[in-house]
This record gives sequence, C-alpha cells and structure tokens, in this order.
Amino acid sequence: MPLNGIDHIEMYVGNAAQAAFYYERAFGFRPVAFAGLQTGVRDRTSHVLEQGRIRLVLTGALRSDSEIARHHACHGDGVRTIALSVPDVDHAYAEALSRGARGLANPADAADEHGTVRTATIAAYGDTHHTFVDRARYEGAFLPGFDPVATGGAPDDDLLLAIDHVVGNVELGHMDEWVHFYERVFGMVEMIHFSDEAISTEYSALMSKVVASGNGRIKFPINEPADGLRKSQIDEYLEFYEGAGAQHVAVATRDIVRTVAELRARGVGFLEIPDAYYDEVPERVPEVAPQLADLREQGILVDHDDEGYLLQIFTKPVGDRPTVFFEVIERHGATGFGAGNFKALFEAIEREQDKRGNL
Repeated sequence: MPLNGIDHIEMYVGNAAQAAFYYERAFGFRPVAFAGLQTGVRDRTSHVLEQGRIRLVLTGALRSDSEIARHHACHGDGVRTIALSVPDVDHAYAEALSRGARGLANPADAADEHGTVRTATIAAYGDTHHTFVDRARYEGAFLPGFDPVATGGAPDDDLLLAIDHVVGNVELGHMDEWVHFYERVFGMVEMIHFSDEAISTEYSALMSKVVASGNGRIKFPINEPADGLRKSQIDEYLEFYEGAGAQHVAVATRDIVRTVAELRARGVGFLEIPDAYYDEVPERVPEVAPQLADLREQGILVDHDDEGYLLQIFTKPVGDRPTVFFEVIERHGATGFGAGNFKALFEAIEREQDKRGNL
C-alpha cells in the first residue's frame, strides 16, 4: 500500500465563504480554487486554500437535505476527508477492501481540459473518510469542476509548510481497533504508545497510540478517553462532536516564534501556559536556552527525545464547538509528539474546559 502523503484535508463547515475568509486572514492561507453554483455545482460550495504543501478544502452545504448539511448539523465544523496521494488508486482501493476496509466510492475518473484525476474513497473512524487521489495526469488548480482563483499578487512567505500529523479521537475501547485498522489496511506500524499513566493530570487522562506509514510521511495518533476524576478533553470532544473524528491537525513551520507571533497578531487564539513552566526548560532542553525569552513570550512548549528537540503550541478550538483545533510544530530532529509536555498541555486544556463548564 504505497502512500505518497496527504493530498488534502476537507472540512465540512457551516459557512464556507466565511470560513475561507478566516483561514486566509488568520492563518495566512491563499485561495487557489473554487466550486459552487458559478461552476455548475448545485449542492455545495468549496473553497480550496493552500500554504506551503498544505491544501485545505472548506465545503459548505447549499441545500438542507445534503450529506454536508447533515454532517454539519451533527458534528459542527469538522474534518470530513483526509485524502491520501497514491501512485495507483485502483490498487490502493482493491488492497484496502481486501484487508477489511469499507468502500464508499469506487475508483472513478474526473476530467476537464486540464487532464484527469482518479479517486476512490473508504470509511475511517466515525464519519471520517479517506480518499485515494492520483493527480499525476492533471495540471489544473485542484480537481475538475473547480475554477482557479486569482490571488491578485505575489504570495507572502509561507508561515506553515506541511501537515505533520492528524490526530483522531475515538470512543472508549476503540483505540486498538483503529490502530489495527491502519496497520492492516495501510501497512502502517505502531510508532509510539502512551498509557493513561503517561498522559494524565489530577483530574483526567487519555490513552494514545501513533501509527505511521513506512516512509514516515503520514502519522496518525489515535486517542481514546481513560477513567479520571473529571471529564477528559477526549470525553468533551466526543460529546460535542457527537462521535469519533479528527481532533486536530498539526502543521509544521521552520520558525515557530515568528509564525506564532504573526498568527496572534492576526487573531488566532492559543492555549495559555503558566510562566513557571519555563523555569526548568533550560535544564530539560539546553539547546533552546538562547531563545527561551521568545518561547516564554509566545507560550511555546519545548520537548526532546533521543533524536533532537521540538517546539509546539496548540490553538484554541477554531469553531463554535470545543472540538477541532490546530497544532503548530517545529522539529529539530525529534520524531516524537511532545510527551514531556503532556502535563502542561493537559492542564492548559483543563483550564479552558473549566471556563466552558465541561471539566
């Protein structure tokens, strides 16, 4: 099951035009393509945004009886499709079905004057889909049926470069089921396992396993809740998303201090980290001592493993519901996921939960 990487992420949202405006102005994405009534599409409108190697598709419903409207009514703004670039859609789809995946759309071509794109779709956790995409024979802006969008000038320097990983939240007792799904269907391997003892605070806990493709380009942490004195962040997500789904998308940057400062100036909200967290950082990760003041000012977390260190920060939820958010990460050799930051991160999340009355 060869996988080239993540082709795009499609989110179903309540108002695609306003969501596109937000992601353009707040996160620095650039519009590249559009589909809707003006292009002959009668049930939806989609805005395609890009930054670095990240392609984000924001889709809203034009009719109340569409699957998009039903999905949004149930889940709010959320990730519908994590599309995977493959060299051979027919092979990928056939292999996936033979290994137990549930097919949703058979391989099919879509064509226009710019060429042909072949796709097929399978089901993942909750209402999330994986679409296999082969666009080797296509030179258009996104897909047939989409018109290109002129940005009106030279793009700014990219703040965000690529998708580092996508985290899924599943119900209690289903984490291993979906880890085995990715191992069996995609040939992924379990990269890291975090127990509820490792990921816990005084009040809540969760369990997590990370699966990755053989080339390391695709990484999917899978979380499930664990018993705690109060409601965990996973419990809160499952309650308000009304089921399993993608919790957050981690995006890579090469200068996290500049990026976070710029995103803050554009109105993006981040979790607040207590100042005392930074007192022990120089001892834990001495490599970051020269930039400690900047990291402290921006609330950026620091961790390390045997391969190097990483810097990371998490936004507040980007929609009305306390569900989907983004992570910004800068890696310097480290291949982990910030295990040393779990306590500080979870306490920050719990403070936000408490403000919402959901802890």
